[in-house]
Amino acid sequence: MAIRKIREEGDALLLKKSRPVTEFNPRLHELIDDMRDTLLNAGGVGLAAPQVGVLRRVVLVMDTLKEELSDEEQIIELVNPEIIERDGTQTDPEGCLSVPGVYGLVERPYHVRVRAQDRFGKTFEVEGEELTARCFCHEIDHLDGHLFTELATRILSDEELEEYRNKQREKEN
Repeated sequence: MAIRKIREEGDALLLKKSRPVTEFNPRLHELIDDMRDTLLNAGGVGLAAPQVGVLRRVVLVMDTLKEELSDEEQIIELVNPEIIERDGTQTDPEGCLSVPGVYGLVERPYHVRVRAQDRFGKTFEVEGEELTARCFCHEIDHLDGHLFTELATRILSDEELEEYRNKQREKEN
């Protein structure tokens, strides 16, 4: 297992569509394991294979609503994911490991259901709400060559982001 370099905005590979995974083999397992290490090292909540230079339909998403689990246990591995259900809306600041230091307001579904395969090719479905739903959408967008900045209604200044975070902390207390 290794930490891979995260590609950043301006890298043409991030704008390309990823190909479906057809072989569920040790190479795929190595990619997923490396992505897991890379995600945990970067402190993000999601990572798509194109972000580490691989044009395959693989994403990892942290299930942020399961706080009782360790970071490692929160990671959901999705191979060939597709969103099959969307409900509600949420508009919140969104950032990306491939666009460091930039946050923008993006409208996403509040709840999504995703159908995917695991690292062995077994099909399953998973649901997410709030940040987890946002991450599913964000990471699947990467697989189609899209960055969140395309969807942002506006990019936030550092002051606006801090103000938003302070309001969130107040709501939690």
